This record gives sequence, structure tokens and C-alpha cells, in this order.
Amino acid sequence: MKVSELIKELELTVFCGEDNLDAVIQGGYTSDLLSDVMGHIEEGMLWITMQTHQNIVAVGTLKDVAAVLIVNGVSPDEETLQKGRDEGIPLLGTSDSAFTASGKIYQLLQKE
Repeated sequence: MKVSELIKELELTVFCGEDNLDAVIQGGYTSDLLSDVMGHIEEGMLWITMQTHQNIVAVGTLKDVAAVLIVNGVSPDEETLQKGRDEGIPLLGTSDSAFTASGKIYQLLQKE
């Protein structure tokens, strides 16, 4: 499933990274601990987190994620958005909790 398809299916907000929404999601990882994400997420995965600071873009870039989904209806600040634009990382948003978003995304990816 492409990031753009996930956005449509779940009516996600796109904060930045519109140029890279054709990336194919290879799986997902849900965590708020940056060191955990760096140690376990794989290239092409969707990262689900409640974090909104600039380091999510740094880790996303380092691990070459398909996109970062920010949960609980929160938005990244302008510095994080600018870093996301600079690095081309899609930052997405949902009002769902991490648990709910993870479940919905898991079900969608299983249909692929």
C-alpha cells in the first residue's frame, strides 16, 4: 500500500512531504522511544508515534521510513515541519490513539 492510499483510507492529515506520498509501506512500527525506533524499524516502514519534535524527522531520515504518523490529534511545530520539508519525509496526523491507528493500519496492510 502506498502512503497516498493510506491517507485516503484513514482520512489522515498531511503536514508535509507531499512529494513523497508514492512510497510503498513495507510494514509499521509503533513507538515513542527514539532509541527503540532506531534499533527496530526497517526501511520503508510507517512509524507511528505521539512525538512531534524535530528528532522524529532525523530518525525517519536515518532509517528511511515511508512516513511518520503522529497520533492523538497533535501537530508538529513549525521547526519540525520545516525539517520534514527539507528532508522530504511525509509527516502525517490522526486524532486516533497509537493503539487504534496501529490496529487500523495493520488490518489494511494484511489485505495487500
